[in-house]
Amino acid sequence: MSIYNIVFTQNLIYNVSNLKKGAIDMTFQEHKVSDIKIAYIGGGSRGWAWGLMSDLASCDDISGQVYLYDIDLEAAKHNEIIGNKFQTAEGAKSIWQYHAAATAKEALTGADFVIISILPGTFDEMESDVHTPEKYGIYQSVGDSTGPGGIVRAMRTLPMFEEFANWIRTYCPNAWVINYTNPMTLCVKTLYRVFPEIKAFGCCHEVFGTQKLLARMVKEKFGIENVDRQDIKVNPVGVNHFTWLTKATYRNVDLFPYYAQFCEENPEGYTGEKVDQNWLNSFFGSAEKVKMDLFKKFGWIAAAGDRHLAEFCEGKWYLENPQRVAEMHFGLTPVSWRKEDLKNRLESSAKKISGEEAVKINGTGEEGVNQIRALLGLCDLVTNVNIPNSGQIPNLPLGAVVETNAAFRANSMTPVAAGEIPASIYPLIARICGEQEQVSEGIAERDVKKIFAAFLNDPLVTCNTQEAKTLFDEMCQNTAKYLSMYQF
Repeated sequence: MSIYNIVFTQNLIYNVSNLKKGAIDMTFQEHKVSDIKIAYIGGGSRGWAWGLMSDLASCDDISGQVYLYDIDLEAAKHNEIIGNKFQTAEGAKSIWQYHAAATAKEALTGADFVIISILPGTFDEMESDVHTPEKYGIYQSVGDSTGPGGIVRAMRTLPMFEEFANWIRTYCPNAWVINYTNPMTLCVKTLYRVFPEIKAFGCCHEVFGTQKLLARMVKEKFGIENVDRQDIKVNPVGVNHFTWLTKATYRNVDLFPYYAQFCEENPEGYTGEKVDQNWLNSFFGSAEKVKMDLFKKFGWIAAAGDRHLAEFCEGKWYLENPQRVAEMHFGLTPVSWRKEDLKNRLESSAKKISGEEAVKINGTGEEGVNQIRALLGLCDLVTNVNIPNSGQIPNLPLGAVVETNAAFRANSMTPVAAGEIPASIYPLIARICGEQEQVSEGIAERDVKKIFAAFLNDPLVTCNTQEAKTLFDEMCQNTAKYLSMYQF
């Protein structure tokens, strides 16, 4: 008997702690689930982990244990202290007990859910990923998903994910696995390559931002207050961070004609209020001008943030140089900022541990916890995820990891048929999908020549072949301590 098939009746209590599905052992009371075990790989995080703690504490129908595993055990121990403080935080609705795990086996054995959120290497390696290409006139606004930076980052990340997949197969083969690490597409692809039976998906909030933009548009055009992003129903297609909407409706009203007007009415982009140049020129500011320009070019709504979208387009379109970036009103995020931000988060961690700074429950807007709730049978949910293509996008390769909606129900995740990618944007997406498949294959085979061929084909690599090879070699050398599995 599967615990996920139990039908709940109001005021009737089911105690099914003796029922098992694989390693799962949970207690259901009314519409609540307790005794959940979550394993967090990268549990020393000073960002995503705290957000998860907040989201879990704000839910009143799930509770359990979170095991934090990190190569930096001290960081995991710090998060154990911080996580347990959420039990008494103002607004906490559930009790979660946090444990720093010294080994992957301890964290993963019997886990019902696994969350992966890691930084592959350090910000020193990321600094090379992002800034070394600038010597050749190649600029990257993020540098973690595509382009030269995304490919070299993948070279050191995917071998780690091979290990994660083997751990999951050994210690918790029935667990649901949620990945937040970039490059998202290639990380999820690797999990399935190593462990084909894995139940994994990648989560990304970029589509949510486009739903919010459309919600603001609805408010302006129709005078409707309190339009939530979930009220905007969308059909996303593409690959992570280069996702497009082929449908967008509000109460069954097609929003495409209104979005076309909206783009024409805002030639310099849109921020919701008067454009603030200081904000637009900041590292994360964006007026959605790239998104709108892509709609004008191709007639479909690009559904990621401008910093990501720009990196998947031809290098001369939006990232030709910092001046062009400024014209398009988005930001280049230097790794020096990330290093400084890390110092601030370390200070915040110390203050939280000492009690000088209280932990706070602030919803992140991420879907991860609601996905967990849906998989436990507590709700139904349709949201965008990154999973292998089983036909939901017919004109992309089967097995390639794509981003579409999926329906989450009790112990079930079913991809929603998204339809073919429209002809006008198909060449853009197919090129990126093909590059990702080649990078995945090259890393799996440890074939540096194959990886470089994909590197050379990337839209951002605008230098000549010899310069590209010199750049690739230099970037690999800068992260060499994480690339010992390759023969150069």
